Parts: sequence; structure tokens; C-alpha cells
Amino acid sequence: MAVHKTTAVGTTDKKYMKPSEIVTFGIGLFGVALLTGWMPDYTMTFFADFAFKGKGFDSVQLANIVSLVFGVAGVVGAVCELVIGMLVDRTRTSLGKVKPWVGFGAIPLALISMLVFIAPNTSSFTVATIWMFVIYALYTAVSCAVESPSNCFGALCSPNPSERSSAISIASFLRSVGQSGGQVVIIVVPLIMKALMGQQQYKNAEGQGLDLIISTAVCALGMIIFVMIFFANNKERVPYTSEKVSLAESIKLVFTNKNLLMVSLTKLFGFGRGVYGTVSLYIAVYLLGSKGLKLALMLPMGIGTAVGTLLVNLVLKKFSTKRTYILFCIYGASAMAILFLVSRGIGFNSNLVIPFLILNFFCGIQHGNTNVTPNIMIADCIDEMEYKTGKRQEGLAYAGYGLFSKIASAGTKWLAPVLVYTWSGYQFSQSPNVAYAAQNDEVLMKFLAIYTIIPAVFVILQFVPILFYDMVGEKKKRITEALMEKRAKEEAEAVDEISDDSADSIAE
Repeated sequence: MAVHKTTAVGTTDKKYMKPSEIVTFGIGLFGVALLTGWMPDYTMTFFADFAFKGKGFDSVQLANIVSLVFGVAGVVGAVCELVIGMLVDRTRTSLGKVKPWVGFGAIPLALISMLVFIAPNTSSFTVATIWMFVIYALYTAVSCAVESPSNCFGALCSPNPSERSSAISIASFLRSVGQSGGQVVIIVVPLIMKALMGQQQYKNAEGQGLDLIISTAVCALGMIIFVMIFFANNKERVPYTSEKVSLAESIKLVFTNKNLLMVSLTKLFGFGRGVYGTVSLYIAVYLLGSKGLKLALMLPMGIGTAVGTLLVNLVLKKFSTKRTYILFCIYGASAMAILFLVSRGIGFNSNLVIPFLILNFFCGIQHGNTNVTPNIMIADCIDEMEYKTGKRQEGLAYAGYGLFSKIASAGTKWLAPVLVYTWSGYQFSQSPNVAYAAQNDEVLMKFLAIYTIIPAVFVILQFVPILFYDMVGEKKKRITEALMEKRAKEEAEAVDEISDDSADSIAE
């Protein structure tokens, strides 16, 4: 039974969304990414390099705990994805099933994000360990409760697949801009702090991570504002079904729908591609001179990602989602392999900066694909599931993808510290007033490998499941038209029922 009234017609040409809604959908994702886009990598360096500096903790032991903290948090996130997906599909409000989670979750997310960067003043390694596990697991759960539903909205904004794909593409573009927006804050805040405090006082404050606390507060406030803009202007237009589902049914849904499973497995197969994000902060420190200049390092990649998002939308007009995904993966792996070879040839020195930044742009283009195409595929999978079962379960479908995403993230967050802090031979700073210690050439060259060639291998692996994805072409067209006809019939029946009730009332 449809709960939300919708206008459905037997054509895929009708437009449902106002232009302002497409923009504010993107603004909402921009706001969420403004905070969550940079938190994991900076949280890792905060725990490892700042939170307990001067407390006498063994650096190897601390590195191992940090790896474990992020691995456990990934498992927590995976469980939360399924639970939240099930709860989203059970949500029945006048606002819809997704919007309440995003709108009402923004303030709790902002508060817990602030607490992540306020470490306890303790010399007990046990206390420090417990705090890291608890605070980051809590952040992971709360961020999941906002991010996962916000991603679901793309499947609900319009019943027209073409309009839906365009809206997701534009929103994904703004989300990628939001991820870079957080990096802008991390540059601007230190500049203001230096102007107000002076160079030496700022250096002492940076050594304790104060700039990260202030930057988080700014991004948290921005996130709340942008999410509220989305909350006020956007509507859910695809009707949801009223059946309740159990956690067991949720898990079954994720693992028994072949196409959804294939899209979800891309995250698992490609889990190691994300290690570049953690090491990029250290490349910014040792190649450009400051962790705040990570934006300068990542901006060309961010621009490339934005360009890639637009290119994906163009390519999708000519090729299927399946072919588009595979083509961009092959391109991305090739671009990163070239960056590795060029970096190795030049060496880790100032001569590398300009070529590195230029090639970073071309590496970023492939991220447009991973930001956009899977979300469009999942929306198509939801249509397929509704066609087969009569149930429309956006929350669970995106939760299934999110489950594998969080498991992959757990693997990434375990692997990244192992590579960065152990395999590379990284040396921690022992001075409270020095943020980062000097590193030898062998460490720096390993950083380059972690940034380029290791992710390239996983980018190739991630398209393997898509070889078995088949919600494309004639099958996709047939299912879309069938759903349109079904909704048109249901609405006509509802209108007839209302007319009959009105006629009976008049007769009485």
C-alpha cells in the first residue's frame, strides 16, 4: 500500500523535482561531507600524534592501538548500517522516512564530532585506550545514522530514473566539494590563530591539536546550517511500502539480491584504495610543509573529482552504468600507476611538487565514478526489488551497500596505520612543541607507494563484481516502465475510491 501520494504516469519523461530541490539536495550532502569528509584521517593523526603527546606512551604500542580502534569502529559501523537501514524502512512520518534521520541527527553528530578532539588528560595508557575506542565508535555510529539516510534520499527524490540520476550526479558533485570545504577550514583556522596568537603561541597550540578542535566546531556549525536548508526544501516523492521487516530479513535482502550484492562487493574488493587518504596528510606535511596544506595537495584531486562527476554524467548518456564504472576504474588505476612512476623517478623533494599536483588532478577524475555510479546502480536495484517483491526498501538497500562499505572502511582503517606507522618505519615526534618529527628518504618513498601503487591495485579489484551486474539496458527499461504503470494504476484506483466515498456522502 502506498503511504505517500504520488503522481505517476506511464512514461519516464515527466519531471518531478523543482530546480531548487536538486540544488538543496546537493547542499545537504555538502553539509554532511563538510564535517565527515575529513574527520577519519585527522582523527587518526590526532590520536597518534597529538592527543597523548608527552605522556610517555610507547609509540609502537600506540600505533597498534590506533589501528585496532579504527578496525573495531569499522565493524561497529557495519552493524549500524544494517540496523539503521532497517529502522529507516520502518520510519513512517509526515516528513517521510529519510528526512527525519538527516534533520534531527545533525546536532548530535556535531556534538559528538567535537568530543572526538577533546582527549582526557591522563598518563594511563589503559584509560587512553578505552577513551579512543569509545569515542570513535560512538562517532562512527552517529555519523552512520546521518550519512546513510542522506545517501538514501537519491532513490526517493523522483520516480523518474533519468531525473533521479541527474539529481544524484549533481548532489555527488556538491558532496565532493564539501569534502574539500573541510580542508579549506583547516587552512583558514590556523591562519586566523597565527594572526591572533603569534607564531610561537600558535606552534604550541598546534602541538596540542587546538587547531583541530576549532576547525571541527566551524565545520559542525556549517553542517547543521546546510542540512537544515536541505531539510526545509526537499520532498520524498517515491511511495514506500508499509511492510515491517526484521533484521534477519534485512540481512537476507542484502545477500540474496544479486545486483545489489555485486555493487556492494565493489567496496569490499577495493577496500585498500582508501589508504591514500591517511598518508596524504603526511605527504602534505613532508612535501608541502604543513598538515594544513593537505588541501593544497588534495585540491587538484578534488577538482579532478568534481570534473569526474560531471564526466560520469556525460558518459552515462552514452554507456550503461556497468560499462561506465569499469572504464573509470581502469583509467583510475592507470593514472595512479603513472603518478607512482613519476614520483619514484623524481624523488621526494621540492622538484616533485608541481608534477605531483598536476597528476593528482588526473587521479581525482576516477573518484567521480565511485561517488556517483554506485548510488545510481543502487537506486536501480531498489526498482528491481520492488518489481519482484512489491516492497520498496531504500533504507535496507543503501544499508547493504553501507554494510560492505563499513567493513571495507574497517579494513582500510586497519591497513592504513599498519602501512603508515609500521611498514614505512615512521618516527613519532617526542616533543610537546613539535608536531611532526623528521623522516628519512626510505620512509618518504614508502609514503608515495601507499598513496599511489597500493590503491591502484585495489581500484582494479573493485570492478570485478560489476562484471556480473545486469540491471542495464532492456531489463532496466522494462522494469522502469512496469513500475510507472503500477503507480499510475494505484493512484487512479485511489482517486476512484475517493470519488466513490464523496458520492456516497452526497447521497446520504
